[in-house]
Amino acid sequence: MEAKRSLSGKEKFAYGIGAVGKDMVYMLSASYISIYFLDVMGISAAAIAVLLMAARVFDAFNDPIMGVLVAKTKTRWGKFRPWLLVGTVTNAVVLYLMFTIPPELNGAGLVAYASVTYILWGMTYTMMDIPFWSMIPAFTEAGKEREGLSAFARSCAGVGSALVSIVTVMSVAALGKAFGGTTDNEINRIGYSKFALIIAVLFVIFILITCLCIKEKSTVDMKNASIGEMFRALIQNDQAMTVVVAIVMINTALYITQQLVYFFLKYDFSPSTYQGDFTLFNMVGGGCQILAMMILFPVLRRFMDTIKIFYTCFGMAVTGYILIIIISATGTSSVVWLFIPAALIMAAVGVLNVIITIFLANTVDYGEFKNSRRDESVIFSMQTFVVKLASGIAGFISSMVLFVFHISSNKEAVVTEPIAASSRMGLRLSMTIIPIAVLVIGFIVFKKRYILTDRKLAEISTELEKKHQN
Repeated sequence: MEAKRSLSGKEKFAYGIGAVGKDMVYMLSASYISIYFLDVMGISAAAIAVLLMAARVFDAFNDPIMGVLVAKTKTRWGKFRPWLLVGTVTNAVVLYLMFTIPPELNGAGLVAYASVTYILWGMTYTMMDIPFWSMIPAFTEAGKEREGLSAFARSCAGVGSALVSIVTVMSVAALGKAFGGTTDNEINRIGYSKFALIIAVLFVIFILITCLCIKEKSTVDMKNASIGEMFRALIQNDQAMTVVVAIVMINTALYITQQLVYFFLKYDFSPSTYQGDFTLFNMVGGGCQILAMMILFPVLRRFMDTIKIFYTCFGMAVTGYILIIIISATGTSSVVWLFIPAALIMAAVGVLNVIITIFLANTVDYGEFKNSRRDESVIFSMQTFVVKLASGIAGFISSMVLFVFHISSNKEAVVTEPIAASSRMGLRLSMTIIPIAVLVIGFIVFKKRYILTDRKLAEISTELEKKHQN
């Protein structure tokens, strides 16, 4: 038996800074790749929709295999850190290439380049994301320490996501002009390339800090298993599958909003000031997301259990979407009115993502209790897959919305007039009603199937302790 010790402040900081870098990269890809492919490079919305879903089908095979490889890894540096470092470096390189499409490419060559780099980005992101989150159950004790680190890491990840959401559009414009762009399209094309390079470098630095400072306090003895056995173990963990469904629903709703709000502001709400309005919208939303994870969640945790907080946040998000519909119907073009729904939605999503990480870590103990094995790598590989699945579903839906309502980019045009009334209405309703429906489905599934209350977790922890002693 290893002696228990609390995590040091240095270890918490190192893990948190890695989460910041990891989600900066993920947010840049999840929320801005559709904008870059469609609005900057001129790839058709239909082609983007097919690409995003095809990449997720590929991930369905790639992600579980990666989970098995991590589970079987044994090195002098631990099970997780070697994969974490290698995956980070390769993902950073691919990220830069994905946002640096040669301007001379067009037609089939353009689509092929985008497809290859996007699929490679997903593969290499999996390579580092699975070991990153899988480390939580492996070097923390169940209960307060694990919950605290999970919440802290998710909060730091939210900071990374929020920072990219806030600064991307204005940074792209500034970098594009600074490096010689003249037309709007050229400024955006150059700007995205330079911005992706900056994010990639920061990503490598932050994860390097994690790898150097985090030591795996314990090596969980995981039985080598075939892919089929690992899938069966996951399927038998009904609580893990319930949390997975919730992750898909929450992130699909979020990504639909993040991808369509750009086009909503540019082609409908405030075409002449969309860049500044988009930055302000994300600044308010991102700021509220960070504050919610760091302040609102700990405050609510004093008065409610995590399940009640989970339900409360669903209600906040739905209320925010309803407010967007009402505000849009008034005909106003002042983005200030959108700050209230932005705050409600992003604060709710921030807290939900903290809680989801805690729930998922708890299902590892539940799986050991029920199936007599700890499948943290497989469970967290499923998290990686379903989050990317959510971005793929959201990207597909968003791209099809743009295609159906004839919202496409004339790369060299300056947008000064809103789109047709029917397209505006379709865009507004798609951006709000679809996320509401997705969240309601997630709420119903979770409420009916999730059983890991605080009391149940305490019982499981006691039983596992007895089992380990025997």
